Amino acid sequence: MLKHLPVAIVFICSLTDIVVADEELTVRSALATRIIDPQLPLREVQTYAESHVLPMSEPGSVPEWETYIDSVRREVLDKVVFRGEGQKWRSLATEVQWLETIEGGPGYRIRKLRYEVVPGMWVAALLYEPDQLDGRIPVVMNVNGHDRADGKAADYKQLRCINQAKRGMLALNVEWLGMGQLATAGFSHYSMNQLNLCGTSGLAPFYLAMSRGLDVLLQHENADPARVAVAGLSGGGWQTIFISSLDKRVTLANPVAGYSSFRTRGRYQSDLGDSEQTPCDLAMFADYTHLTAMLAPRAALLTKNAEDNCCFKAEHALPPLLHAAQPVYKLYGQAAKLRYYINHDPGNHNFGVDNRQQLYRMFGDFFFPDDKRFDTAEIPSDDEVKSKDDLFVELPEGNLDFNTLALELSNNLNRSLPNSAASRNAWQAEHRKTLRETVRAKKFDVLPIRQSQDESTSLSATWWWLRMNGDWTVPAVELRVPGTTPSKLAIVVSDNGRSAAAEQVEQLLKSGHRVIAIDPFYFGESKIAERDFLYAILVASVGDRPLGIQAGQLVAAAKWARDEFQCDDVTIVASGPRTSVIALTAAGLTRDAIDAVQVRYCPGSLREFIEKNKGANHMPEMLCFGLLKHFDVAQLVALAAPRSVTIADASDRVKTELAVINATPTLNNVQFSADSVSR
Repeated sequence: MLKHLPVAIVFICSLTDIVVADEELTVRSALATRIIDPQLPLREVQTYAESHVLPMSEPGSVPEWETYIDSVRREVLDKVVFRGEGQKWRSLATEVQWLETIEGGPGYRIRKLRYEVVPGMWVAALLYEPDQLDGRIPVVMNVNGHDRADGKAADYKQLRCINQAKRGMLALNVEWLGMGQLATAGFSHYSMNQLNLCGTSGLAPFYLAMSRGLDVLLQHENADPARVAVAGLSGGGWQTIFISSLDKRVTLANPVAGYSSFRTRGRYQSDLGDSEQTPCDLAMFADYTHLTAMLAPRAALLTKNAEDNCCFKAEHALPPLLHAAQPVYKLYGQAAKLRYYINHDPGNHNFGVDNRQQLYRMFGDFFFPDDKRFDTAEIPSDDEVKSKDDLFVELPEGNLDFNTLALELSNNLNRSLPNSAASRNAWQAEHRKTLRETVRAKKFDVLPIRQSQDESTSLSATWWWLRMNGDWTVPAVELRVPGTTPSKLAIVVSDNGRSAAAEQVEQLLKSGHRVIAIDPFYFGESKIAERDFLYAILVASVGDRPLGIQAGQLVAAAKWARDEFQCDDVTIVASGPRTSVIALTAAGLTRDAIDAVQVRYCPGSLREFIEKNKGANHMPEMLCFGLLKHFDVAQLVALAAPRSVTIADASDRVKTELAVINATPTLNNVQFSADSVSR
């Protein structure tokens, strides 16, 4: 039953529809009782992400703007795109292999080619080349979106390339990573985060696939470097804005329904982008409003669809982009070079004939301004569209994908362990600092709000809101045996939420613990109902790490509980591979808030997530940028020493990987048990 609470608190409770059942209170019913409003996790992450997006500077003059935006461009390239091995990859020459040439249609041919994005990873492409080549002609890189089945063979994309070639242009049709010929499990866009885990930006292969595509075009003897265009739909629209803003070789850009500002996309779930569209740390240095304004003073056509049934609907996606870019174009005196178009026929997610003809009009105005014969109407070419088999491009055997590339990178990471008592303290101090930096650890101040209480003959329960820095609300259930004041306390978390931990909680209560079961960010009640992992990668894009937030919440809960209940023995008890890593991370971040860690189903190595090809859509916090570069499970356990780490239901892999811990006299803090609450 509800106790007397201050009026303000009662009012808040009424909003969340919290009801404690009249039936006999049990551990299972106490854990299952809802504490927070189901929509609260979504509202909190939306507000948090939106408030952390970097605003754009207001330009005062062209020199001032260029100094500012050139700095932004460098930061995005150096600190977002090319971290880790990307710095080496970007300096490599573009390797191109030309294959067969096939007949196209009247006035053009199709040359098949492949080029190397990063060592061992090749993409397929097609060059639509006019039969009659004379002097310098415009070039266009045509990128495609999430057409997994057809990829570069999508009919609307073929028609675009055919029309460009028939107008005397070189049209490159590039296959996108994860689509068409590259539609494999290892090329899943969420697998790119496995590279992040190894300390190398998963965005680098995406960017290099585009920039090397421009290299291919501009190496052509007939290419005109003053007339270089990029165009694409959806994910192709994202590619278009990303490469066009950061690579100034592009002189005309037409992104179609491919992106929006970070400030709006969190509020419109349809706009939440995949891992490459919401890359780690991008919003720390640039929003998509910055990228749009970066196009100035080059020609740009921003195309959105009026009734888009996928994403980036015109009415909310377009205005912030124009608001940012129009003043910059006016500053250059080039307002006419920034155009926008809202498609109404058919108005859905498309790069159909109407949208294509708007692109042809741009070509006429900016690439062929003196050609009075230039016609913007599409040249009928439906009978020239070819099959996927016709356009198939042979790729090298063993072609790397995100997963196999991440496996290679993870093989070359060197991590240390202390080998003496003296070195342990120094090693821990250094690596605790590195861990804080890697997971962007959050230090939370807890405002505890006692939400309700109930008691039976065998169980006393109190439900709490743990407000953390005013940003997050962590639901917590405090349980104890009535009439006892335990000195031992356990903080319980589970991959499946606190309601799945009933058996562990019951055992802990029997062993004399006070138990606080919580659902940190992204788990249990704190899980976002829809598109949850996309919000997790959005949090990483604004500069935080879900793992740092989750581990920080555990540390904060432990510190609060120690003080609140005057306990001198606080143990973190976690069940599942993800919360096990979170618990070990929390213990590694602090020396005094946590006295012991007990985990069940802990992985033996973070590399297991790569070996099992787990993407950001499966476990976003586990693919934390750079974590595996500095730490594996053994290093996290070593950070906890001399505090004990008990591992229940340990696999042979775990025992093998952690044997080094117990073989090191200065560590020797691992216990294996079939009972996760043996302590």
